Amino acid sequence: MAVVHALDDYYLAITLLITIAYQLFFFSIAYSLKFDKLTDFAGGTNFVWLAVITLAFSGHHHARQIVVSLFIMLWGARLSGFLLFRIVKTGKDDRFDDKRDKFFSFLGFWVFQMIWVWTVSLPVTVLNSPNVTKFRQPAFGTGRDIAGVILFAAGFILESVSDVQKYRFRSDPANKGKVCDVGFFTWTRHPNYFGEIIIQFSIFMIAVSPSAYGYVTGQAYRAQYATILGPFFLTLLLMFVSGLTLQERPGAKKRYQSGNHWESFLRYTKRTSILIPFPPRLYEPMPTFLKRTVFLEFPIYVFDPAKHADQSKVREREVEEGMDVGQDAVRGSNEGLARGQQ
Repeated sequence: MAVVHALDDYYLAITLLITIAYQLFFFSIAYSLKFDKLTDFAGGTNFVWLAVITLAFSGHHHARQIVVSLFIMLWGARLSGFLLFRIVKTGKDDRFDDKRDKFFSFLGFWVFQMIWVWTVSLPVTVLNSPNVTKFRQPAFGTGRDIAGVILFAAGFILESVSDVQKYRFRSDPANKGKVCDVGFFTWTRHPNYFGEIIIQFSIFMIAVSPSAYGYVTGQAYRAQYATILGPFFLTLLLMFVSGLTLQERPGAKKRYQSGNHWESFLRYTKRTSILIPFPPRLYEPMPTFLKRTVFLEFPIYVFDPAKHADQSKVREREVEEGMDVGQDAVRGSNEGLARGQQ
């Protein structure tokens, strides 16, 4: 099959244009119809299309190209399918309550999604590009390849199974408001995030093998190693933009102010690693210094009621609870009096 040369020989421009067009198409539907159900579906399936197109354009179907392309397709398809299923069940996405009616605010999310898709796809895009496939390739099955496959399998299982575990836990009415501490959530508060990070680094590890073993040289060598930007970008995104920063302190603040299983949540955070899976019995007594450094539980994630809580809301809740307790006491006294009169 002939190689397709599209705009540049790293496929950077063509994949960017495809991503922009694909996301704008779904944005137009979502904004016009105020429809949330396609947002995450558009992101996940975009990865699939970029892998399919660049693999088809490459004209070379080495085993390594096929494996990494299939890996990112499998990950993107699973992620988009699960998120589509979840949003169909829930009905709407709360993330867009303050954005879906504002054109530029809503568009901003989609632009960020474009950057996310294009950047994270870089290891696969460059591996499939003519500037890399023109070199002789090492046979698939190197130490890096095997390690990458094992890491991908571990990350995929961790992410996909934890998504199901959390969904099933929250779907049970008996668990309403409770802390999800089942399955993989026993060892880490965010197993799906950790799994996703492992997946992207495993894909990079396999994709960069031609350069790591000296088969690819020159500018293409540097380009392949530069694609580590993809997994690093995803990691920074999950740790400092849309993942942990939106889940940890805001979630703790909401529970504290509402009194929603706050004590059990506090015990859970003390014994469970924020991201890296680790046995709870060993994590709980660990010095705070190690938790804040080695285990990445940085101060920006930590909730301090004295600094971060809205004390007026706490007092309102306590007053309401006090009134409820008082009413229960009066009701109990009246019932006791009535029985005594009988």
